[in-house]
Amino acid sequence: MLAIGSGQLTGKGIGGFEVSQDIPEFHTDMIFTSIAEQFGFFGSSIVITIYFLLIYRLIHIAIKSKDPFGSYMITGIIGMFAFQIFQNIGMSVKLLPITGLPLPFISYGGSSTLTYMIAIGIVLNIYYRIKTYMFDES
Repeated sequence: MLAIGSGQLTGKGIGGFEVSQDIPEFHTDMIFTSIAEQFGFFGSSIVITIYFLLIYRLIHIAIKSKDPFGSYMITGIIGMFAFQIFQNIGMSVKLLPITGLPLPFISYGGSSTLTYMIAIGIVLNIYYRIKTYMFDES
């Protein structure tokens, strides 16, 4: 809480990821705390807005999908992203207990990033199947 509050409105600037407060593992689980301290309220708001746009776009693709299985799969991926974003930001501001869930696409870790990229690849494959073309043979 002290690190997030010390970022104030514009933050302290990029300091080579050397946060001034005592934050355990600030490059993995507590990356949102580091972003809030270095870039302030504006940087934190940009990160949350980008996640909101990602989830909004996933919902849009799930609604446009004509295949029920594709819609259900995208809904599961939306749930995965929304839960992990909510949990990570909630534990950074001490509203939720620390669980060790990474922030999608930002936290350090190869297996979680690979999982998120595979999930987005599945969504893009479903979206590719939605589009109709002018000279389609079917």
